[in-house]
Amino acid sequence: MPAALYLIPVTLGETPVGQVLPSYNREVIMGIRHFIVENIRTARRFLRQTDREFPIDDSTFFEMGKHADERLFSQYLQPLREGKPVGVISEAGCPAVADPGADIVGIAQSEGLRVVPLVGPNSMIMAVMSSGLGGQSFAFNGYLPVDPSDRAKKLKMLESRAWTEGQTQLFIETPYRNHKMFQSLLAALRPQTRLCIAAGITTPDEYIRTLRISEWRGKELSDLSKVPAIFLINK
Repeated sequence: MPAALYLIPVTLGETPVGQVLPSYNREVIMGIRHFIVENIRTARRFLRQTDREFPIDDSTFFEMGKHADERLFSQYLQPLREGKPVGVISEAGCPAVADPGADIVGIAQSEGLRVVPLVGPNSMIMAVMSSGLGGQSFAFNGYLPVDPSDRAKKLKMLESRAWTEGQTQLFIETPYRNHKMFQSLLAALRPQTRLCIAAGITTPDEYIRTLRISEWRGKELSDLSKVPAIFLINK
């Protein structure tokens, strides 16, 4: 396997690997023995799902999750400097996109090391694709404020941007607060604004629906308290 920093996508939920990842990814993974991961346990599980014969015990794992020491990140790339391939794996979806990994990639880029992104599911892109809200211009805003007043102000600001610029606005919430987010959207946004809720993408619980706020009001929403969801708005 050529030496490079391989950005390895992971399934978005309990979905068979073969359903969302190309066979080429497996070939790349089988040639790597050094991994920089968000969580070692789930990364090992994913590798075994990719191929039951993957040599876990012969592999080295470095953590880049919330409690990792960023001062060590440069050291994680030493195998790559020595000509060995290194893989980056986050918890779900694509590393370095709304997930850890960007700092690792930044170091590799600053040193001129080769970076190779692999094909795989990305919930943001798939949400835009399926929303009907337009993908010519869109922005991902991450998590919005938890405080109700601050959240309402942020939502109105994003709605204004959507209406004046025609830019689709994306944001997420912790699953157990998805329903509170939904209620905030109904209270803060204009009746004509379109809202897409894209939840559980690629999984058996997949739910993707776009309606105007006036149409969402009074609707019974599916239970999304345990399902990762992306919220999208536009005019």
